[in-house]
Amino acid sequence: MKRIILFVAFSLISAASFGQMLKPVKWSYASKRISDKEAVLFIKAKIDDGWHIYSQTVPENGPQPTIFSFTTSKSYQLNGKVLAAKPVVKHDETFNMDVGYYKNSVVFQQKIKLAENAPTVKGTLTYMVCNDLQCLPPEEVYFNIPVK
Repeated sequence: MKRIILFVAFSLISAASFGQMLKPVKWSYASKRISDKEAVLFIKAKIDDGWHIYSQTVPENGPQPTIFSFTTSKSYQLNGKVLAAKPVVKHDETFNMDVGYYKNSVVFQQKIKLAENAPTVKGTLTYMVCNDLQCLPPEEVYFNIPVK
């Protein structure tokens, strides 16, 4: 009987912990036409207080950088690299190195050349989020950004 009670209690605790998965970063997407043949994609990370994500460039053996991968398409071409504001650079005790990161929010921008009138840009982004106590495993997010 004690085993059954312990099993049920453990199961409930496990289920409750899965129900409270941390999601300290919310992503949103937009686009803006610059001309008939060019547009800019905006990929925004809203980061909960106390958390941060890493920049696109970090030293080797450091944390997971924020990486963007765009699906190849005949309807558009990437024009340059993904740009963002200058990150905060500080020494990270966890990785024992200086790393660039963003807190609160950051907007990444990617210019594209349009070959069609209203393409949808698809891709993935991979990032890692940390606070002073923990880092969550890297996460991959899929996105679709319509260009109107």
